[in-house]
Amino acid sequence: MLPCVGAVLFCNGIWVLGHIQDREIAVINVLVGTTSFLAAMHSIFQHTHETIVFGAHVLLFAFTYLWVAFNRFNGADGRGLGWYSLFVAITAIPTRLTILAGAGGKVWATWLGLNWLAWAGLWFLYFLLLTIQKPVSRVTGWITVLQAIFTGWIPGYLLLAGYIS
Repeated sequence: MLPCVGAVLFCNGIWVLGHIQDREIAVINVLVGTTSFLAAMHSIFQHTHETIVFGAHVLLFAFTYLWVAFNRFNGADGRGLGWYSLFVAITAIPTRLTILAGAGGKVWATWLGLNWLAWAGLWFLYFLLLTIQKPVSRVTGWITVLQAIFTGWIPGYLLLAGYIS
């Protein structure tokens, strides 16, 4: 899933920077949002505490991507997505703390906990951009691209290649 997250974040960052058209960005958001949603549902229906928590976390991403796509089709200004982004940013803070508290020195778990902090910051930037309408599109676009690379693409590749588990 992480390589797909990297791809959608990368494309969304390029879009925010003005290099991809609104309707075109919807395609990858629909694909990754739908895939994430299905993965989350599969996880949730395994009925263990860990899989339910994992699925709930994945749904935060899935709904974000699907909402971005929906807004590209209906022409909405994104304020609702911005408020949702604030909700997720706030939710990501205790998520980070919980993951780090249970990391036990494991590199992957520590990395994941730190990613939740990075993602919280990114969702907060989208709140500022979409709801408060602060002029932060350039910084938001570049941070989205960087997070695509360092929280999605590279770790996703390392997982798929078997370098980390």
